[in-house]
Amino acid sequence: MQGWEMDEDAPITPITGPNIDSEGRLTYMGEDGRRYVVMDGDERDETSSAAVMEALRSAGPLFEEIETLCQGWVDEVSDAALSRAEAIALLLATLETLLDEEN
Repeated sequence: MQGWEMDEDAPITPITGPNIDSEGRLTYMGEDGRRYVVMDGDERDETSSAAVMEALRSAGPLFEEIETLCQGWVDEVSDAALSRAEAIALLLATLETLLDEEN
């Protein structure tokens, strides 16, 4: 994801769920107020873009539940020995490892 590559020392937390913008790119808004591109619109045609949007709409409640659980985890862990930024980096690295298709 391009949003996480901007500053490796401070991951950017999304403040909005993923959305397809007017140019057909899958994006999210980061806590820094900038929009980050997850997937370029050139990679999909109109039909696949519509399918992605429908999947995002139907998965909205699940996304919100995941977001709430992640926030709770970060809050609990960052109250311990880790800073909030370190807790977020650990969560993201763990999720990325778990979700990596090559594993």
